[in-house]
Amino acid sequence: MLIDPSRGLTARGPSGFTGATLTLDQQRVLFRRWTTDPAVHPHEALLGMLALLHGASSREVRMLQTADLDPHARTTRLGDRPHPVPLDPASWAALERCLAHREAKRTDNPHVMVTRQTKSGQGPASTAYVSHILDACGFPPRMIRCTRLLDLVNTMDPKLVAAAFGMDPEATLIYLADHIDPGRLPDQHKRTP
Repeated sequence: MLIDPSRGLTARGPSGFTGATLTLDQQRVLFRRWTTDPAVHPHEALLGMLALLHGASSREVRMLQTADLDPHARTTRLGDRPHPVPLDPASWAALERCLAHREAKRTDNPHVMVTRQTKSGQGPASTAYVSHILDACGFPPRMIRCTRLLDLVNTMDPKLVAAAFGMDPEATLIYLADHIDPGRLPDQHKRTP
């Protein structure tokens, strides 16, 4: 053969989600860290809990303002989501810790997450700051959020997840796994011929 017949051909990569996600045990460790360890910074606990349980993006948490909170209903508005997000007691406790931290700074900044640089202004925490908040726990915010989205899309209707998160329906389709969790299959050994 004098020529390569495959020259000029390109192959597309996998079209599904190929990122890293957390195991259930890792999620439990993080949940305990953010709900029981008083040494954890309130910003880490808030971003971590909202990403782990509510699939919040770093941007949604970064832009969160006190006006977005409803203490009576224990809900918050996150990003472009069409409805307020009800917060569970653990997430609400992390939010209250963050608000107490904010109040100690004596600021007029409307954002929930206030840093030394933003306490005298009106702007949100920097993107760089938020991207490194979870460094101490060892997992990036995107990985934690993707874990939650992957779980929701594979256990619910992807269109409902897209509607709840204010996403395009096509955006959730990448999270559809092309494998089946062995725990969801019927036991193969109990079949009778």
